[in-house]
Amino acid sequence: MKILLTGATGYIAQRLLPVLLEKGHEVVCVVRDAKRFNRNKFENKNLISIIEADLLERDSLNSFPQNIDAAYYLVHSMSSNGKFSRLEEKSARNFVGAINSTSAKQIIYLSGIINDKELSEHLSSRKNVEEILGSSNVPLTTLRAGIIVGSGSASFEIIRDLVEKLPVMVAPKWLHTKCQPIAIRNVIEFLSGVLHVEETYNRHFDIYGPDILTYKQMLLQFAEVRKLKRRIITVPVMSPRLSSYWLYFVTSTSYSLAKNLVNSMKIDVVANQNDLQEKLGIKLIPYKEAIKIAFDKIEQNLVLSSWKDAFGKSRLYKSLSKHIKVPEYGVFVDRKTAKTNNPEVATDRIFAIGGEAGWYYADWLWSFRGFLDKLFGGVGLKRGRKNRALISAGESLDFWRVLYANREEKRLLLYAEMKLPGEAWLEFSVKNGIVTQTATFRPLGLAGRLYWYAVLPFHYFIFNGMINKITEKNE
Repeated sequence: MKILLTGATGYIAQRLLPVLLEKGHEVVCVVRDAKRFNRNKFENKNLISIIEADLLERDSLNSFPQNIDAAYYLVHSMSSNGKFSRLEEKSARNFVGAINSTSAKQIIYLSGIINDKELSEHLSSRKNVEEILGSSNVPLTTLRAGIIVGSGSASFEIIRDLVEKLPVMVAPKWLHTKCQPIAIRNVIEFLSGVLHVEETYNRHFDIYGPDILTYKQMLLQFAEVRKLKRRIITVPVMSPRLSSYWLYFVTSTSYSLAKNLVNSMKIDVVANQNDLQEKLGIKLIPYKEAIKIAFDKIEQNLVLSSWKDAFGKSRLYKSLSKHIKVPEYGVFVDRKTAKTNNPEVATDRIFAIGGEAGWYYADWLWSFRGFLDKLFGGVGLKRGRKNRALISAGESLDFWRVLYANREEKRLLLYAEMKLPGEAWLEFSVKNGIVTQTATFRPLGLAGRLYWYAVLPFHYFIFNGMINKITEKNE
């Protein structure tokens, strides 16, 4: 079966793709930038084909193959700045126009559980997208999920940040809101299970786990699994805006995502019961067990995808390609070189940088820079990295984005996503026993130039210390 997979670099699609490949399906992955997609990490990669298309640009969808059997619609723009609902509507309409000209027999869409009495902007947008997709000539199957629990999911990482960082939480009253979380493993089983099941055509199904919990119960049960004692005090005076800032500063989420999550969390999200799991033979995973499974993956360094790798509407939204060539003119450059007695060890250190490993020197200064970034509305330093040893183009790495990563070439190129009066690149390479570390900054106006000279003394210590740690003798 030939399947079109939109949002192929996203959190859900990266989990679904290996399952589709294992079942022998040919999968056409739709991405905005092919350089972000690493097919080599998948078995049966010969079954993968890649096309570049942007759902916001109708003409780019002419690359859709005509002979597809089914299509997954797994895109959303909730973390984007601005009116994401307009973006989602435009994407859906463009997709319908393109899919109608193919031989597809089914569209599968992952949406959110909808409370018909009251909808947040996020859920209202999801419902609108569902209606647009339903207007297609191709039968639609909609699966509506609530909180998704799995390593790398936004919900999981936000809950983890709150529980592991705050022994005592003063939280808003929406912590008493009820929801029905579902394990990511079950989500993927549902998504793959309904493929070409005709009785699901032109129907929607809530998908859910066996536990109905308040957000407070979810936090406390997470703490119980992690063997942590936590106390939560709820207060009625915390406004949605204040709640959003609270999530933004304490967790690794962006402010725009925090704001949309808070608006959704004010509404009970409990599923309408159905027998789809029985028909598909799916065993629902309890919340605590889902947490344990997630940490098993984390401890084994087997996290396949993370919500943090989404670009939203950043400067890199369109393409990585134009940023891979670091500018040579009109820039400030701090280049340092050092000999290494073991190029392989130095390369290992370079490709393990960031996240839990830190930046090898003056980590407190990096943390302070991350705090300042958060203070001015940036991504901060809390995103970490998905895998302790492996890194691919397109992934987030603390407040950087990976532009290029090639171990054979011993080269890693990062692009700054922190708030800056300009643009910044950080590059590492190893050649002929020499490690080269290059920081490049393209200033924006006078403010950019003043910024560079203001941080220059800190760069001297930080970048010298960093390259010395990378190249220090391996005993």
